[in-house]
Amino acid sequence: RDKWSKKMDFLLSVIGFAVDLGNVWRFPYICYQNGGGAFLIPYTLMAVFGGVPLFYMELALGQFHRTGAIPIWKRICPIFKGVGFAICIIGLYVSFYYNTIIAWALYYFYSSFSGTLPWANCDNPWNTPDCTNYFGRSNVTWTNFSRSPAEEFYTRKVLEIQKSGGLYDIGGIHWQLLLCLFLIFTIVYFSLWKGVKTSGKVVWVTATLPYVVLLVLLVRGATLPGAWRGVVFYLRPDWGKLLSTAVWVDAAAQIFFSLGPGFGVLLALASYNHFHNNCYRDALVTSAVNCLTSFLSGFVIF
Repeated sequence: RDKWSKKMDFLLSVIGFAVDLGNVWRFPYICYQNGGGAFLIPYTLMAVFGGVPLFYMELALGQFHRTGAIPIWKRICPIFKGVGFAICIIGLYVSFYYNTIIAWALYYFYSSFSGTLPWANCDNPWNTPDCTNYFGRSNVTWTNFSRSPAEEFYTRKVLEIQKSGGLYDIGGIHWQLLLCLFLIFTIVYFSLWKGVKTSGKVVWVTATLPYVVLLVLLVRGATLPGAWRGVVFYLRPDWGKLLSTAVWVDAAAQIFFSLGPGFGVLLALASYNHFHNNCYRDALVTSAVNCLTSFLSGFVIF
């Protein structure tokens, strides 16, 4: 079986898997919804007693058996072999979901190469009378039907939901999105087609670039007026929330959603390690980086 050419290739691969939209999108929202700074207590406890042990266990199993997500269960207990197939099917569904979001991001990136951003005004063909432009205006009247130009760009230009009658009418194919999605799947394929020899090189970009972007956005956000109010809004603790069971459930769901144990990816990545690699240290380092990234993302967002 192939091995990672460098230890850093493995660490960046694990970090690149763990750090995703769950850190940037979901954590700030869940934190704000469940008591701000007070949410960090159940989140940390769930990470220490739930997420990190499972994370470590999956790395250890993959490194010890040196096989992928399907054959490893045949070695552990043959009757559980179906778990491996279920993991791969779930991974397939998740890849559809994430690659579609990345295709949207690519479409936004392409759309940004214009003199006037299409989501910055209401003068576009797809806008409706309910579109309310608030850019550069101090006196804006909002109603229950008002929609921002950014929302209408997403729903009416990108998704074209106005051409669908409902869930049972999916509408036609948006060829621009189809092209973006095809390009994303092509990039994913060529990132993996030679195993760890290619993926180990790709993660040097895919795992480090998000941190560069986050730091740039953090510095930019900190220079904007009212930045400190956003930070206070993000971290102000509501201790009463800790008495709610739902907060603790959300903390557990977030740490498992973020670290990603059970998807079989950690099993596969660790299976390319040397047998005597210190996976315990790897689990602690990558889990800490993941949780700190979630915390940092909250500052960037708010």
